[in-house]
Amino acid sequence: MDSVERPTWAPGDIDLGRPSIARVYDYWLGGAHNFAVDRAVGDRVLADVPVLKSVILNHRAFLRRAVRHLLSQGIRQFLDLGSGIPTVGNVHEIAQAVDPTAKVVYVDIDPVAVAHSRAILTGNELVGVLQTDVRDARGVIKSPEVRNLLDFDRPIGVLMVALLHFVPDSDDPHGIVAAYRDALPSGSHLAVSHAGYEDGEWDPAWDDAKSVYNRGVSEITYRRKQEVQALFTGFELVEPGVERLPLWRPESPDDLDEHSARFLGFGAMGRKP
Repeated sequence: MDSVERPTWAPGDIDLGRPSIARVYDYWLGGAHNFAVDRAVGDRVLADVPVLKSVILNHRAFLRRAVRHLLSQGIRQFLDLGSGIPTVGNVHEIAQAVDPTAKVVYVDIDPVAVAHSRAILTGNELVGVLQTDVRDARGVIKSPEVRNLLDFDRPIGVLMVALLHFVPDSDDPHGIVAAYRDALPSGSHLAVSHAGYEDGEWDPAWDDAKSVYNRGVSEITYRRKQEVQALFTGFELVEPGVERLPLWRPESPDDLDEHSARFLGFGAMGRKP
């Protein structure tokens, strides 16, 4: 793709001829920050796992509901970990529609996602972007991007949406969450969406879907409901606790369908006392 065809939101050092998983996600979410090469990859994966788009849209819907609930609790600053490209229905759009002074820091390790994010967010001084590994909680919390924008004397909403199932047990997801928890002020909240299942309900088809996803997108780890709940050690769970993703505070019938009660994933939110 030559410079004439390069849109203003696509940084010059990004190779638009190579697919990016961040832009593939943008495509699946119905965003506009993707190219033909990204759509081709996205379509190939969806051909093998058609349900994947519904899964991704449900995680995004959870993000929307979680941010709105946090806003209702008076929270006006957000830390979005593993954010990808802030595409359609992103955190700062939702938050600043309610309060134009709301602040957001997006964090992602993917240089493509970060480069696009910075280009898209140019001019919004209340939104920051940090490129780093979210597993390094101390590095994230101590970074100038976070410290210059977020006030750690006031509650913060931390979002780990569709993130921790990409963190294997060997990287200690519980320890990662605990490190963020310990750095947050009282009254802060953590929202998590995570691929998983209840004991005794395993479907062999889920293994097939996981294999396709691992090959085409990224390695994923399913966790049982009890394991997801354990991530909230030190937090007070917000009602309804750890719940199937579509069933966590649905806002309308559009959030639900006949598969909601068997959705392969959970959502939950906790408050730090």
